[in-house]
Amino acid sequence: MVETTAKRDIRKLKLDELKAFFVEHGEKAFRAQQVYEWLWNKSAKDFDQMTNLSIGLRDMLKTHFTINHIKVDHMQRSADGTIKNAVTLFDGMVVESVLIPTEKRITACVSSQVGCSLACKFCATARLKRQRNLSPDEIYDQVVAIKEQAELFFNRPLTNIVFMGMGEPLLNYANVMTAIEKITAQKGLNMASKRITVSTVGIAKMIQKMADDGVKFNLAVSLHAALDKTRSSIMPINDTNPLDELGESLRYWYAKTKRKVTYEYVVWRGINDSEEHARALLKFCKIIPSKVNLIEYNPIDDGEFQQASEDSLNMYMDLLERNGITTRIRKSRGKDIDAACGQLANKT
Repeated sequence: MVETTAKRDIRKLKLDELKAFFVEHGEKAFRAQQVYEWLWNKSAKDFDQMTNLSIGLRDMLKTHFTINHIKVDHMQRSADGTIKNAVTLFDGMVVESVLIPTEKRITACVSSQVGCSLACKFCATARLKRQRNLSPDEIYDQVVAIKEQAELFFNRPLTNIVFMGMGEPLLNYANVMTAIEKITAQKGLNMASKRITVSTVGIAKMIQKMADDGVKFNLAVSLHAALDKTRSSIMPINDTNPLDELGESLRYWYAKTKRKVTYEYVVWRGINDSEEHARALLKFCKIIPSKVNLIEYNPIDDGEFQQASEDSLNMYMDLLERNGITTRIRKSRGKDIDAACGQLANKT
């Protein structure tokens, strides 16, 4: 009886490992570069697309390897043009990604984990138990799928990427960094790092690690309160990463990178809509150069969290801008298909 072994996912191999494979099988090492270009620059989904390789060579690759490509199994289109994708992974698990079109840009909002472990009370994704981290190629594939949709449905290129989908990117650090490397590489998708934003709930030691690693992309912090008692009541991560530690990590970030941070901030009725909270945010904003996105809240059915009044938002806006903090109110898109910020919960 012949034993069979599972085929390796070829995208798990580094270029040097791919070269070694070809040499070991009596082929020229440069074949690895050809295959690598098909995988990461041309986003090939199967070996038959690799037309500059002989049929025999393609058959050999099929014998030894697989390409565990994602599948966009369901696509929903919002009245405002937003597209939400239900993305099935090779093991049958599902995450969601979103194409967000505006007049000047098309943004891919991608997921980094299946579910989330951080239990933020206002977020639908937090209600899903974290199943696993996404691999670099699963993250990369989400970007490619949205890039193709931007060209197909809008006849425009993908311009921006935000890691604001399902999961906490800094708890999948190595895979997220590898994915960004592939996305920005000249032999990958060749997207500019300055067009990429990684959003975190504020894991202090990982923000410092990013600074030490010299990343070139933008940082956003999902803040939502600048008073520890309030923040801990809605975001349990604040118990282990309180605001003073987060502030110190941001000072370190700015000292190393000279890149300002964006604070993502939802104002809720009866939770953080007072002037005390607004002044606490202003104080926190002065730790390093920063800007603020005041985000329109997207309900997740239970009614505990309600969008604050327009007067409260204007109070925040006026206080911050009078004190030199660039602030904008970010209207959410895709609410009618549960694609807006905080709504991703595999309800497709």
